[in-house]
Amino acid sequence: MQTIYNRLVRTSLAAAACTLALWAATGQTAPAKESADLLIDGGTIITMDPARRIIDDGAVAILGNRIVAIGTSAELQQRFHAREVIDAHRKIVMPGLIDGHGHAGHAMLKSLDADGEDWNAAVERLYAHGSTPDFWKADAELAGLERLKGGVTTSVNLFGGGADVYRVDDPKYADAYLGAIRDIGVRWFLGVGPRRGPFPSAFTDWTSGKPHAIKVDFAQQLGVSEALIRKWDKAGDGRIRMATVFPTIAAKDAPPGAVLDEIKREARAVRDLSKRAGVLFLQDGHTKGTVQFANDELGLLGPDAIFSHATDLTDQEIRLIASTGTRISHNPSAIFSIMGRNPTTELIDAGAIVMLGSDGAAPDRSYDMFRHMFQATRYHRRHFRDPDVLPAGKVLEMVTIDAARAIGMEKEIGSLEAGKRADIILIDWFKPRLMPMNMPVHRVVYYANGEDVATVLVDGRVLMRDRKVLTVDEGAALSFAQGEIDSALTRAELGDLTVLPKGFWGSTHLIR
Repeated sequence: MQTIYNRLVRTSLAAAACTLALWAATGQTAPAKESADLLIDGGTIITMDPARRIIDDGAVAILGNRIVAIGTSAELQQRFHAREVIDAHRKIVMPGLIDGHGHAGHAMLKSLDADGEDWNAAVERLYAHGSTPDFWKADAELAGLERLKGGVTTSVNLFGGGADVYRVDDPKYADAYLGAIRDIGVRWFLGVGPRRGPFPSAFTDWTSGKPHAIKVDFAQQLGVSEALIRKWDKAGDGRIRMATVFPTIAAKDAPPGAVLDEIKREARAVRDLSKRAGVLFLQDGHTKGTVQFANDELGLLGPDAIFSHATDLTDQEIRLIASTGTRISHNPSAIFSIMGRNPTTELIDAGAIVMLGSDGAAPDRSYDMFRHMFQATRYHRRHFRDPDVLPAGKVLEMVTIDAARAIGMEKEIGSLEAGKRADIILIDWFKPRLMPMNMPVHRVVYYANGEDVATVLVDGRVLMRDRKVLTVDEGAALSFAQGEIDSALTRAELGDLTVLPKGFWGSTHLIR
């Protein structure tokens, strides 16, 4: 590969010398070069453009926050004068990855009660009663750094989790969280909305240093959510985007009568806010029957709606999703995907848009989308007993251009094309695990992991170079996060959840 590269360089230089000699002999002058801020030069480019071009010894020219040209290194070196050149020799250059579904708070809860039965109870105590603005700031720094260092330049997140515990009793929590995300520089969607009823909801405020119990009704939580959307949507030079979220409801939890009528009023209020504000609408944890209920009783489906998990769907629900343009986030590494299967291939074949998500980093995952790409291939191939299901190219689409379509940004990100925003990652594949340097899409989907990402750009800005984060102090953020989770576990009295359960060693099953 090195010999071939050297030969190509010599050939390009020779061609350039011949061109200059011809201009001199005919009295012509070389045309003025165009200006560029950055030239990413000499890499293997996976464009994900409509032709799905892969360019060996390629280059990407960037001006401001936009890509202005893509081509061979020889072409772009001749055409552009760049203020800075990034050497992409022995690197794969491709669009930044998109994580279609995650949860704020999860970065701080890794492994906590991963082996227990009280996950939702633990999340309730931590998020609603043990968290402070500093907790959410620490989580944002931790999650933002993990994603950045793993090449995830855009992600969709709910501001909480568990049994729909969203910290929207006061805007100070999301303000602290989004301020940290803005500083890191990644692209981020945050879904806010009233938590699951009944109302009023119980929260604990620690502003005074002591616990103060409060009750917050639906209208107050919706008001906080709307205020956050007005303040933060398109903030940070447009990198921060907001969304609304409403709990997924099963028919058995909404019997006809007063309960159903109240849920309809609440769902309509949140959905109206999403449309009025022009933001995405998110629901977490769909499974068989809930999509039908969301359509027939609540009227929630549409091309601006993203439903996560969506396991064990009926044929009618698959048709509903496709016909309404509702987007699906499939999370192949999630516990939800152990309990049921997302019919990814059936949805795609029906015409639906499906992207991949991490489902957050807790209790037993990571934000590494390379890991989830690989998991997706095994998950569905095992189901069909067919190694030809979900080719590597399709899986890569599900974290790039398909995901960009799902979040309504396909004209801006998801592929490397002139005119699009420069959200770009460089993967170092000059490694034993990734060699030989051929078949780059296969290397990315089957062999790479987040630690292989060398350099990351978002909006044309270099956020990480050669594994060093340039926007925030990584060491300080990690130390801050450790202190905050230790304090939160104390406040929520959940330290016992870090103790290994019975049956952890020497047994094929945990002992409940």
